Amino acid sequence: MSEDELAGATALVTGASRGFGRGIATALSRAGAQVVGVARDRGALDELRAELGGSFTAVPADAADPIVAGQLIDAYRPAILVLNAGATPLPRPIHHHTWQTFSSNWDIDVQHVFNFTREALLAPLAPGSTVIALSSGAALRGSPLSGGYAGAKAAVRFITSYAGEESTRAGLGIRFVSLLPQLTPATALGSVYVAAYAATQGGGAAPSDGNPGPVLTPEVAGQAITSLVTGPGPDQDAYVLSAAGLHPLPHQGR
Repeated sequence: MSEDELAGATALVTGASRGFGRGIATALSRAGAQVVGVARDRGALDELRAELGGSFTAVPADAADPIVAGQLIDAYRPAILVLNAGATPLPRPIHHHTWQTFSSNWDIDVQHVFNFTREALLAPLAPGSTVIALSSGAALRGSPLSGGYAGAKAAVRFITSYAGEESTRAGLGIRFVSLLPQLTPATALGSVYVAAYAATQGGGAAPSDGNPGPVLTPEVAGQAITSLVTGPGPDQDAYVLSAAGLHPLPHQGR
């Protein structure tokens, strides 16, 4: 999709009320897309609607609800689908979790990616559409203070890769890409875990993998998504997202 083609195209972003989702919705709107933002926080969506104007449609809803996924895919047929919604797990070691707190990201993050990905394939979305799911750098390194978060985010990456294979097999022409953002204090979730890991290490932990320097912000995430959509077709099915932008990961083979 070129920048000209992005103008007027429909982009649907889940978890659009805060953090990366808000940054992504804002960047796509300012690049000319008609953005449908989905989140449970009606007030935050209304604030974003006031900021972005008529290019933003607010949809207060639970993105993990399979009925919502089907309804929104049918209603909007987005050319760009960004699956960003997710839970903030409790920051505690494994033995302080219950199964309910441990599995929260499976119930929300994974379920919503599965539901929307399934609907995108079944509809199907138009050839040339792009589905981008946000996984996490924790999917590569683990995250011992966040219960099932790392495993859930790894599952998001796998689901996205599998969907890409099915799109190719059926000749649908839908691109499926997963992004693995590095840990950053610039989002509500990231700030909790930067503080939690700093506390376990006696303070002083850096925001991204122990490397000082620029941090990943929602604005950078929005710019990266926009460039991914408008640039050449991705040659990988997964990218690490850092303050410096996108870095391709090798294809997941069997």
